[in-house]
Amino acid sequence: MKTGASKFEYYIQNFETLLDKASKQKNPALFLYRNNARTSIFMLEGLCKLYAGLHNRKKFEKLKMHFKLLEDGLGIIDYYDAFAKEFTANKKIPRTITAYLQAQLREKLQHFNELLTEKGWINADHTRIKKIRAKLNKVDWQNEKEEVANMLQFYEESIQIIKDFVAEKGAGFTNIETDLHELRRKLRWLSIYPQAIRGSIQLTNSKAPTKSLQKYLTSEIIHSPYNKMPDAANNRHFLLLEQKYFYSLSWMIASLGNLKDAGLRVIAIKEAIQISSSISDEMAYKKAYQLAGKKQADLLSILKDAGKIITQYFKEANLDKLIAGTAAVL
Repeated sequence: MKTGASKFEYYIQNFETLLDKASKQKNPALFLYRNNARTSIFMLEGLCKLYAGLHNRKKFEKLKMHFKLLEDGLGIIDYYDAFAKEFTANKKIPRTITAYLQAQLREKLQHFNELLTEKGWINADHTRIKKIRAKLNKVDWQNEKEEVANMLQFYEESIQIIKDFVAEKGAGFTNIETDLHELRRKLRWLSIYPQAIRGSIQLTNSKAPTKSLQKYLTSEIIHSPYNKMPDAANNRHFLLLEQKYFYSLSWMIASLGNLKDAGLRVIAIKEAIQISSSISDEMAYKKAYQLAGKKQADLLSILKDAGKIITQYFKEANLDKLIAGTAAVL
């Protein structure tokens, strides 16, 4: 099996095992959600994004959409489940709000179950999995050396796209979803690819870290399992990323994630309030802040805080220093 195909097959097998078990459950969607199927789906979507940038773009873009539908579905399930649980434990949040979120959770689970059936993910013949394997068998795979060389270019292009996105936003972000969450999503893919590619991307320490970098190198970040690269295994060619700058990327992803969640908390409460009341957005947000508690920052403050760390991070040109180059073991 070609190197690229084997990377897909690893996660396909993981997901297929979960699908097989889920098919025997009363609520397959809930089983997949609770058993972390989202990780395998994330990795498969990441591989599709990566390989679409290397070769056979149309084939991988089509494959990516199948996995993105699943990932988006599990993402919205996680959204309602997380806040429903959080608000249930908060006595200040009215039960009408938690009841609404729980109802949305049930609805999204049902929708995901329908998606699994309609798209052929769950059936006796494993129709969708078979089709995906058939498409992967028709890919004109590159050799390992070619893949890594193109991977370097792909990372450079991805970084430039992110820098252009930040530059376009200018003085500040104005929306939690389309600005803050979107930037975090773009940054996060840079950290997902090394996990998805299973050994072809490794970390190196070829550059001495600058003083400005130290603030990102917290114990939590350094020891995060997400920042440990998969074993090199049988790979002979590698894309090398600077370890400390990869850690700074991880810090940014985590920090923006915390800010994003703080914003989405308010938005979730506001959404629930307006379902049962025809009040204006302004009044709904005002009530949402009150229910969220004194420690809850308003959306404008959250976006300003995000803007500060984003501005500093890109002023330091940390992404420009992420790529160390390529290497080979011959």
